[in-house]
Amino acid sequence: MLTGKVQRRPRGDLIRVLVVDDEADIRELLDLTVARMGLSADCAATVTEARQFLEQQRYQLCLTDMRLPDGDGLEIVRLIAERYGETPVAVITAFGNTQNAVAALKAGAFDYLAKPVALDQLRSLIKSALDLPRVGAAADGAPPASAATRLIGPSAAICQVREMIDKLARSQAPIYISGESGTGKELAARLIHDHSARRTAPFIPVNCGAIPENLMESEFFGYRKGAFTGAESDREGFFQAAQGGTLFLDEVADLPLPMQVKLLRAIQEKRVRKVGNTAEEAVDVRIISATHHRLKDCVEAGTFRQDLYYRVNVIELRMPPLRERSEDIEPLVEALLRRLCGAQPPRLDRQAANALQAYSFPGNVRELENILERATALCNGDTVVLDDLQLAPAMAVRDSLGREGESLDDYINRVEKQAILEALAKTAFNRTAAARLLGVSFRSLRYRIERLGIEE
Repeated sequence: MLTGKVQRRPRGDLIRVLVVDDEADIRELLDLTVARMGLSADCAATVTEARQFLEQQRYQLCLTDMRLPDGDGLEIVRLIAERYGETPVAVITAFGNTQNAVAALKAGAFDYLAKPVALDQLRSLIKSALDLPRVGAAADGAPPASAATRLIGPSAAICQVREMIDKLARSQAPIYISGESGTGKELAARLIHDHSARRTAPFIPVNCGAIPENLMESEFFGYRKGAFTGAESDREGFFQAAQGGTLFLDEVADLPLPMQVKLLRAIQEKRVRKVGNTAEEAVDVRIISATHHRLKDCVEAGTFRQDLYYRVNVIELRMPPLRERSEDIEPLVEALLRRLCGAQPPRLDRQAANALQAYSFPGNVRELENILERATALCNGDTVVLDDLQLAPAMAVRDSLGREGESLDDYINRVEKQAILEALAKTAFNRTAAARLLGVSFRSLRYRIERLGIEE
């Protein structure tokens, strides 16, 4: 058995793991597991001993308990984040103590394990940590290390997003990406995946608002042959398809409450059960979710479970709307025109360029791409003029405030309410048809109508 004193292995080993736990049997279990994977471990029983090791040796991974005699694991997480940024650190928490795990993830931990430690999960965690690309280095088979090649622009807002993506890629924490429609939430999720240790495994995007409610469980968790009429063979669900990789839940706020309960259990237990099966199977996926709703508002309205909210929203990444990053419009236009037209794209005359700078872009980057695609089809020759853009007159020019002195929330609510009322008027208050006209799900429209107090 190992004692609480610092124990060293020969320095010749290249891949080293620091184990920090005050329980000798846990240290021995972790040490043996690491050794059987061909790695070398140093073991410490206190924060002080861990600090000594970190000062003397560089580690490829640190595994630390949360409760230690002279402090807690969060001290080690913060120390490594500040001074040894290339070393991923995972925390070991008491069973059911998710609050500590969430705090560690927010402080910069790579991942967490719950006691009693499951050896298959431990080995998977170690492998994922060792597969992380080095800071500033390109990963094998992955895009360039920086997100700049796909998130374009010099604005402070988008630079902050790129920096955040690089940090989040080195973690296993669940991420919630917020932002309006068209701001690039799925692109951000793909970039996080592409630069993470999971980059060689699948990235599975799921539009939660597009799945019929009666099919959700089988779509997410799969089903066994004969589970229901039409189930002619076994089928995997989204969780199994994303095994080892990332599951991106777009428009997660559109999930009905019964499905939210089942999703919460799958995330907590890291196990799913196919429809028609009695046994559960382990799954190893990272959850990234997104919605254009304000998820906190959904929790307050009772349409989104609070416990699930805290599970998916461990770390939030906000994608800024295009109106907040006007300095990015010109480089975005250049990049989009090259994508649409090749090496010799048309140019915008000054009037057209000025109009785009003044436009409010309610549909953000997606709308900009649509505008340019239409303009290149309409333009004569190699120059795009103002008429080719066909900007909506009411949205073409912003006033000095962009909302006539209203708060941003009031302005957005007013515009949203007006759009819904117009759609309802066109469809004789047929909510299903209005939702289709607005391009949202029926559940989403119903929630908006209730939130905005719209009456027939």
